[in-house]
Amino acid sequence: MITAISLWLVEAISGLGYTGIFILMAIESSVFPLPSEIVVIPAGFLVYKGEMNYALVVLAGTFGSLMGALFNYFIAFKLGRALLLKYGKYIFFKPHHLEKVETFFKLHGEISTFSGRLLIGVRHFISLPAGLANMNLVKFSLYTILGSFIWVNILALLGFFIGENEELIKEYLTYIIIAIIILIAIAALFYIKRLGKKTAV
Repeated sequence: MITAISLWLVEAISGLGYTGIFILMAIESSVFPLPSEIVVIPAGFLVYKGEMNYALVVLAGTFGSLMGALFNYFIAFKLGRALLLKYGKYIFFKPHHLEKVETFFKLHGEISTFSGRLLIGVRHFISLPAGLANMNLVKFSLYTILGSFIWVNILALLGFFIGENEELIKEYLTYIIIAIIILIAIAALFYIKRLGKKTAV
């Protein structure tokens, strides 16, 4: 059953091509529950088979992620504030909470956007508070591209080296996620330390 699903995913991605990867990754980066693993890992396997180009897979995946993230950003920017101010009280979200979100992203938007793109379950939603806080669009796009580029490469390489072995993919992906969390924690500590030095000056 697992092998059949894996083969179907590989065939589906092969049929959709680079445009399909771009569109699916754009959907994945919006609020729709489409895991990036089922898009990029089969594409990586197709690279291994010589049916796709690695650089084009990564570019399609990365910029598809950016498009989805920008969609979330602008939805939150255009509608989020008004909706939260009007209906936030029903979910215990008050105006001062909005101010805190805005202040946080003005100070820490870059590292939050970058690290958020590398975390499963967070990457889909990190664009919403960024848009809500009106984070600088150039910085938002840059750090989204950087985080997405790393994540897409990880998945594509998994597909390239492990192929259709779903059990191995799950095992290695677990280790990779743990490693990413540790690296983000270390980066956050350096960031906090650096921020502390700037404040002290």
